[in-house]
Amino acid sequence: MSAALHTHGLSFKRRGALANPHVQSLLASSALRRAAVRMRFPGLHEASSEHILDCGDGVRLQGFLSVQSVQASARGLVVLFHGWEGSAQSSYMMVSAGRLLAAGFDVFRLHFRDHGDSHHLNEGLFHSCRIDEVVGAVRAVQTKFEPRRLLLAGFSLGGNFVLRVALRAPANGLNIAYAFAVCPPIDPAGSLTQIETAPWVYERYFITKWSDSLRRKQALFPHRYDFSEWLKKPTLRDLTARLVEEFTDYGKLERYLDGYSIVGDRLAALTVPASIITAEDDPVIPVADYRELQLPNHTELVLAEHGGHCGFIEDWRLKSWVEDVLVARLIRAAA
Repeated sequence: MSAALHTHGLSFKRRGALANPHVQSLLASSALRRAAVRMRFPGLHEASSEHILDCGDGVRLQGFLSVQSVQASARGLVVLFHGWEGSAQSSYMMVSAGRLLAAGFDVFRLHFRDHGDSHHLNEGLFHSCRIDEVVGAVRAVQTKFEPRRLLLAGFSLGGNFVLRVALRAPANGLNIAYAFAVCPPIDPAGSLTQIETAPWVYERYFITKWSDSLRRKQALFPHRYDFSEWLKKPTLRDLTARLVEEFTDYGKLERYLDGYSIVGDRLAALTVPASIITAEDDPVIPVADYRELQLPNHTELVLAEHGGHCGFIEDWRLKSWVEDVLVARLIRAAA
């Protein structure tokens, strides 16, 4: 076990505008990148099949399966996890799916509760400590499709979920060959503070997306939810505290944030080989959190000099360096 960085020679550094972490972060989820992804992988979502997974305890989660066609049998099945308020059709999910399909993997793009068009499937609200249902979703994928190898990859909060699912794999009968996490929040309390002190566009982005999601939930379940008071000039901290106090068993914001923290030695028992890729200049995840991780030797930790939050944009064609790393690591794991 070690807190050292296992970089294996990987690095990402840019000059000019692409060295700016905010340019990197905003380009990663921009309309320009979504358009570029549609051009690179036309019809990918339309060619996918929808599946509703029984995740246990009455929970249902939605996902989309894409089947590779480049070789006689798939190298394995990769379950992709989006970030908070992202979706199965987010640009990083689609480009990752397209690259993995071209490399011979089948791909399942999972929706967390209340993401995409899945708000109607469960009456209860999404929160980041709902790890059991995500473990249940991966188990359902494993049972339903019986893949040759099962691999996980996630972005931002999805990366945090990937690592927590992998940590629980042995106890839950999950045969996961590899886990790949891009810019996962390590200490959610620190990440919340970082978002609050970053340029206003980051907190506004999350508040806008989350507010739209809550309004949608209220419209579907008006007998249970009325968020009208919540959404009067909300802050991210206030919205999260209200959610915790009224709709979880955690009671206090601090207990909830600690509930999905993976700080310090919490990943030390990880038995699944894994890669954690992040950027030293990430505007919303404190880089010090990564330096304090205690990881097993089969876990690779890469701190790139540039990249912003889930960006790593190489050029103005908006291709991401992390695409290549993802494909290379999963091909190696499936060999």
